[in-house]
Amino acid sequence: MLKRYTAKYKKISSGYMGQIMEWPEVITEGKTIEECRELLKDALQEMILAYKQQEKEIPTGEGFFEQIPVEA
Repeated sequence: MLKRYTAKYKKISSGYMGQIMEWPEVITEGKTIEECRELLKDALQEMILAYKQQEKEIPTGEGFFEQIPVEA
């Protein structure tokens, strides 16, 4: 079954940090956004495998996040 998770990326001094919003423990860094995306996908797959082996409930995906602009 294909699930979709929401990734959040942040520019950091060494490149990019990526995190899964629905599963904050899934976090990684990469030198480029592309590398970070691939590493985050790998980390997510490994976390799913570990949860299945431990018979833990896997957080659901399909989250929806939106940026709301306001003047500050």
